Amino acid sequence: MLLTHLELAFRAASVALLLVLAASLLSDFRNVLAARLGAAFALGSAAHAVSYSVGVTSLIPAWHAPLIALSTGNIVVFWLFTRALFDDAFHLRWWHGLVWALVAAFSFAGCVWVAPGGNVRFSITMVNLIVLGFIALAIGQTIASWPVDLVERRRRVRVFIVCAAALYGGLNAALQIAVAGHHVGDLADTVNAGVLACIVAAIAYAMMRVDGADLFPVASEAAPAVVFIQPAADDAADQKLIDALMRLMADERIYRQENITIGVLAGRLKIPEYRLRRLINQRLGYRNFNVFLNNHRIEEAKAALADPTQAEVPVITIAMDAGFQSLGPFNRAFKAVTGVTPTEYRRLKADAA
Repeated sequence: MLLTHLELAFRAASVALLLVLAASLLSDFRNVLAARLGAAFALGSAAHAVSYSVGVTSLIPAWHAPLIALSTGNIVVFWLFTRALFDDAFHLRWWHGLVWALVAAFSFAGCVWVAPGGNVRFSITMVNLIVLGFIALAIGQTIASWPVDLVERRRRVRVFIVCAAALYGGLNAALQIAVAGHHVGDLADTVNAGVLACIVAAIAYAMMRVDGADLFPVASEAAPAVVFIQPAADDAADQKLIDALMRLMADERIYRQENITIGVLAGRLKIPEYRLRRLINQRLGYRNFNVFLNNHRIEEAKAALADPTQAEVPVITIAMDAGFQSLGPFNRAFKAVTGVTPTEYRRLKADAA
C-alpha cells in the first residue's frame, strides 16, 4: 500500500510540474516554435507519467491505450523539439505531423489489437525500437548543432534537457524490451515514477536558471544587423580581434571554405574557441555561428545577383561561389534575410536599373 501511494504521489508531482511548465511556455513564448514544441512535449510527458508502467501484459485497460499512444508519439515531438531548440530557422512540415500520427497509431494498434492477439513481445519491442531510433536522431541533432550555438548561458541548459530526457527515455525503452510481457512489480513502477519526477524537477530548475529569452529567442535572427558595440578602454584587445575577424570575412572571404567551423576560425585568430564564440555573440549580436557565416555569404550573393555583368550566371553558381553547398539551403537562407527568392531579387534589381 505504501508503494502504491508513493508511486501515485510521484506521478502526480510529475504531471503537475509538466502542466505548469507547458502553461508557462505557452504563456510567455507562444510565438516561438521551440517553446510550443516544448509545451507539446511536456503535455505528452504528462500522458506518459499517467500511463507508463515497467513491464506490461496483453491486458491493457481500454482507457490506457490512447494515453500510451500519445506517450509513444511524444518521442516524435521530442525529436522535433530538439531540432527547433538548436536551430532557430527550423520550420515544421506537413510530413512531421504524418510521422507523429503513424507512430501514435502504431502504438495504439499494438495496445488494442496486436498485444491482445498474443504478440505482446513483438508489439512492445517494435514500439520501443522506434522510440530508441528517434532518441538516436535527437542525440545526433544535438551533437551536430551544439558547437554552432553561440549563447553560452543556454548551451549547457539545452544539452542537459536533451540528455536527461534521452537518457530516461532510452533506459525505459531498453528496459521495456528486456521485460516485455512480464509484470515486474510495484517497486519498479515506484522507482521509475520517482526517477521521472526528479528528472522533470531538474529540467524545470535548469530552465529557471537561464533567461527564457536566451533559451527561446523571440526575435528572428535571420538577418541580425552587424552593429559594433563601442568598446571600453580595457576592451581594446577584443576590438582588435573583431577587426581581424572582419578582415578574414571581407578580404579573405573565409566563409567560402567548405565545412568551415568556429574552431578553424578561432585557430586562424589564435584564440580559444570560447572567446571567439563570446565575441561573435556579445559584440556582433549573433546567436548561431552558421547564421553569422550565412549573413556574409548572402551579402556576397546579393552583390553578384545585382551585378548586370553576372546576369547570365546561374543562381546555383553564385550560391556555391559564396560558400553554400546546395541550392535549397541557399534559397531558404536568402529569402529569410531579404524576403524574396534569389531569382526575384535579381529581377527586382534589373528592373530598378
